[in-house]
Amino acid sequence: MNQNEIKVFCPATVANISCGFDVLGVALDSVGDEMIVRKIPQKGIQITKISGQNLPKETLNNVAGVAGNAFLLAADYDGGFEIEINKKIKPGSGIGSSAASSAGAVWAMNYLLGNPFSKTELVKFAMEGERLASDVAHADNVAPALFGGFTLVRSYNPLDIVTIPAPSELYVTIIHPQIEIKTSDSRKILKTTISMETGIKQWGNVGGLVAGLFKEDYELIGRSLEDHIVEPIRSILIPGFDEVKKVSLEAGALGSGISGSGPSIFAFSKGEETALKVRKVMKSVYEKIGIAYEIHISKINMEGVKPL
Repeated sequence: MNQNEIKVFCPATVANISCGFDVLGVALDSVGDEMIVRKIPQKGIQITKISGQNLPKETLNNVAGVAGNAFLLAADYDGGFEIEINKKIKPGSGIGSSAASSAGAVWAMNYLLGNPFSKTELVKFAMEGERLASDVAHADNVAPALFGGFTLVRSYNPLDIVTIPAPSELYVTIIHPQIEIKTSDSRKILKTTISMETGIKQWGNVGGLVAGLFKEDYELIGRSLEDHIVEPIRSILIPGFDEVKKVSLEAGALGSGISGSGPSIFAFSKGEETALKVRKVMKSVYEKIGIAYEIHISKINMEGVKPL
């Protein structure tokens, strides 16, 4: 293999997972971007090609460029990198489009330099791409993209990422109604304070979800997919949300919620058969409303960013 160049798969992710705003995320296996990263003698980051979406190539206006610059500032390396991006995740879809580009760039650069940085350090660099995309350097998408599986951001300062196992039969169905919701806009409508009562409900669910994943207790996972803080506000921006959630549960889903800041809606299921039933009823809601959509079924990606 040419060690001056690598092609990588950069997974889509579901962040928040209902109750874990800004701290929980999971990597998907069937949806993601592809990137080619190569070493060049010139210093800095050059984005030479973007296909799939119309995004800026200027380094400081592209999340991969900003994350790459953060990596280069810390790296013991005199050269730079060239990046080609095949963008298969639409920006504003709520499944970690900016995180995929940010995580893929820093993972590939690290690989080409012999892996001098830990995954937690890579998360810090990738978070700078998220800062550009949403005005907040959050890690709930880039952490699972880099670590794979489920991740919990236990602390931001210092950054402490905890990996969580995924039950083997867990499937994710994701529907993306073709409207765009910018993360930066959807953050602005959130309340900045909550009541003690609401907080107690929420951290009970976070604990329950993490315990359910460790114990492979699918029913506990389902009971814990409740959000008392963010979903009641953000769901107003997503047409058909309540109906999608209702029919998904009726079709056998363990639970469902908003993926990231929306408009995508995710549902967890035990087994592929149930995930397929959920896909069918999700589609029927948007066909009735008359909104175009994309829909995916995925197992959990336990590797994160990986070579192709």
